[in-house]
Amino acid sequence: MIRSRIAPTPSGLLHLGNAVNFFLTWLTVRKGGGTLRLRIDDADCLRTRPEFLEDIFRQLDWLGITWDEGPTGPDDFQRRFSQQLRLERYREFLNALARLGHLYPCSCSRKKIRILAPDGVYPGFCRGGSGVADKGQAMRVLVPEGSLIPVAGEEVALCKEMGDFVLWRKEDLPAYQLVSLVDDLDDRINCIVRGQDLLASTAAQLFLARVHGDNLFAETHFLHHPLVRGEDGRKLSKSDGALSLAVLREKGATRAEVYQAVAYRIGIESAGIETLEDLFLRFCENR
Repeated sequence: MIRSRIAPTPSGLLHLGNAVNFFLTWLTVRKGGGTLRLRIDDADCLRTRPEFLEDIFRQLDWLGITWDEGPTGPDDFQRRFSQQLRLERYREFLNALARLGHLYPCSCSRKKIRILAPDGVYPGFCRGGSGVADKGQAMRVLVPEGSLIPVAGEEVALCKEMGDFVLWRKEDLPAYQLVSLVDDLDDRINCIVRGQDLLASTAAQLFLARVHGDNLFAETHFLHHPLVRGEDGRKLSKSDGALSLAVLREKGATRAEVYQAVAYRIGIESAGIETLEDLFLRFCENR
């Protein structure tokens, strides 16, 4: 049975790109008779805001997207589902990787990396170190040269795309790659829908699962969809409020218009779609 999730981040208002991802996930799960979980990625507590958490539930309700597992609202989320409640679980996973000899502490600043590695790929300045991170240090995973990870029919050169990526941040917070993998493992997720910009992240998580010994994760079905872009061709971003659903609603956008926009962007005929049921039936006819 399909088990999937939608995983918004409460660091900005949800936008049309988020809606496309959520609907494609929802449609895939509902067509397959599977289970959909709402997971809210708030591990980065430095960027989380209460108003953005509330926006997630407000927009999901307006769109008509339902889920089978997860929080029923902001209060329930804070009380039972926040990733801040799972920090020890993430640290346990990190320590297991450290015992296996895959990690090393890193004291390099972002500024130093930008200057010495303009492409943003960490070149391994601190390789050779060992032990736990001191205050102000990050923990990185060693990605061997030549690491090629099969993802969605192609090979990702993880060593070139990401290098030795961070698993635990210098702010003493778990990094996205670790958190996302651990939650997917614990929630028994076997179908993940995400944008094409996260192809390298998929490779990173497959790599982490493999070195940790979680071989079942390699059987996960990944669907990477094209990104939704603004009129200037750039990927939509929460940071600039681009096409946020809240703003679209204020301007008078209807649910039918959003459903049609989603249909167009996932490659199905949008004409005549007025309701969520219309979108679902059209999706089933075309997939």
